[in-house]
Amino acid sequence: MLSPAKINFTSHVPYYIQLIDILKNLVDEKGLKPGDQIPGEEELCQTYQISRTVVRQALQELEREGLIVRRKGKGTFIAEPKIVEGLVEKLTGFYSDMIERGLNPQTRVLHHLVIPADEKVAGFLEIPVGTPVVDICRLRSINNEPIQLVTTYIPYALCPKLADVDLTNRSLYEFLEKECKLFIARGRRFIEAVSASTEEAHHLQITKGDPLIQLDSISFLENGAPVEYYHAFHRGDRSRFVVELVRSRETNGKIEKLVDNPESLPGASGAIL
Repeated sequence: MLSPAKINFTSHVPYYIQLIDILKNLVDEKGLKPGDQIPGEEELCQTYQISRTVVRQALQELEREGLIVRRKGKGTFIAEPKIVEGLVEKLTGFYSDMIERGLNPQTRVLHHLVIPADEKVAGFLEIPVGTPVVDICRLRSINNEPIQLVTTYIPYALCPKLADVDLTNRSLYEFLEKECKLFIARGRRFIEAVSASTEEAHHLQITKGDPLIQLDSISFLENGAPVEYYHAFHRGDRSRFVVELVRSRETNGKIEKLVDNPESLPGASGAIL
């Protein structure tokens, strides 16, 4: 199975970089798919006459890139490709964004209720505690694999129709804009790494304690009023977030952007909900 390529011991290119290139070429040549196993550390050491330290460095880098996954006691396997989402570039919505990428998103609505806002939700939405809000919990999947568990809260008074709509495989943002005339203009997001609880692990089909990316987000209308608060968990093994940074400089007392259109940058696409 291994490539006949060899490590060039006279090259200035580090051995582990050469091994990374060999393994990437191997994946392409053999047409390996997610779940396929690749040779272990000992076989790689013997085949390419390199130390275990070099092999481990190469595998660690490939794992960091999300190309492989190593399972203790089982071996090293080709990883499922991660779903890339943007944190700041567009607010098109998860469903629309995945369709744009040629993926097949599915939504399962776990609950859809009108409840009084508790202190936390009321604080994010800047409304009095007890104000009716639409509470929607959805499990989002790509190609039938659970990726995201998200709970959304929107003031009932802003869009009473939302209490009765079926959001199974329908964009929430598209509904808010077309049916309720509510256009989300900007958002503020908070991200942190957490461990999966029993409930989260059950819905996302992972093991309790597995890594999750947690997002809390507030969305605002054009007049600056909060319209939505959501709390989401993304599978750490299947999600990657892209953040584009734009530097500004002062010219003749004015601030100008060095990049006029961040969305034109590679990877500058995506949304969370």
